[in-house]
Amino acid sequence: MNATIDRTGATHLVRAEGAPCPTLVIDADRLPAGDAELLEGLAGIRDGLDPATRRTVLKNAVVRPSAHPLFDLDYYFVQSLPGGRGRFETRGSCGHSILAAVEAAARDGMIPPLEPGRRVRVNVVNNGDHVVCEVDETGPDRTRFTAHFLCTPARPVGDLLVTGEPVTHVRLDGRRIPVSLVDMGNPYVFVGAGDLGVRDTRELFTAGDELFGLLGRVRLAVCAQMGWDSSGAFPKIATLLPGSDGELAVRAVSVPSWHPTLALTGAICLGTAVGIEGTVPFSLARAAGHEPGLVRLLTPGGPLRARARITGPADAPRLGWVSVADKYVSYERTVAPPVGAYGLPSPSRSEDTSCLSLPL
Repeated sequence: MNATIDRTGATHLVRAEGAPCPTLVIDADRLPAGDAELLEGLAGIRDGLDPATRRTVLKNAVVRPSAHPLFDLDYYFVQSLPGGRGRFETRGSCGHSILAAVEAAARDGMIPPLEPGRRVRVNVVNNGDHVVCEVDETGPDRTRFTAHFLCTPARPVGDLLVTGEPVTHVRLDGRRIPVSLVDMGNPYVFVGAGDLGVRDTRELFTAGDELFGLLGRVRLAVCAQMGWDSSGAFPKIATLLPGSDGELAVRAVSVPSWHPTLALTGAICLGTAVGIEGTVPFSLARAAGHEPGLVRLLTPGGPLRARARITGPADAPRLGWVSVADKYVSYERTVAPPVGAYGLPSPSRSEDTSCLSLPL
């Protein structure tokens, strides 16, 4: 499957609506094999971008047609970090960038053209996630998706709790703050905004540097307590308040500022956490009047909907899948890196990809 393809090898800029920036999508054949070599090649590609694009586009997706019979696309996410050339984070994933990669891969000929009802199966090389991107609507420059993050087989929900407990207390400024550490899609720290002195949704969404800095300090305290490296992008952190009519108001930190909405993986992780009894999101959702099923989230950029499928007996629940609907992706443009920027020729238009490998 996908052994012989006809593709352009171009590099694309694609924006998923709600993401803090577009994603730079690169054909894996344009980069050398090996983790360090691939990242140096990516740095070379980014050197060829105009300064404004290089400064603002911090998400990179390296993709190829998958040789595995259960997948259509292999996807490797690289987050550019502020602070200098070649500072990258590869330990996590990005749901918005997955959708951007699917849009670019279809335009590039790696996978069949997108049409309503088509499902593109993505293997996330970074962390082994299996994501199905279902096409709901297509247009000349925009596609609407539902993203399904699958657990095959279904995972015990206890395995998604980083500490094995629904709530962990972290020490900050002489007090203990309850947080939930959940890992689905990406690892997240969830903290109640009320525990940070925020009184209502308006205050949450208009808060500036003071709350941003406080969330950063909570994240650093968690990393110190857990013995984690805090210099990268993960774990991410989000703060929550009960809304009205069962909604949860949520605000999250991105790289290097507030997220305009909520990362797709954040919606996936939060939708999961709401279904795990005793977590901070579970308790706040119940306070908002949430009933099991569809989770309605309110972000500064608008609403989101997530649905988690948790099955099994009450004493041994398992997560089957989590879905987020109505995610729009817009194609922006093709980027043409300068010849020789990363030392590799363009791939041929028809070639065997069965032996290609991405790092990890």
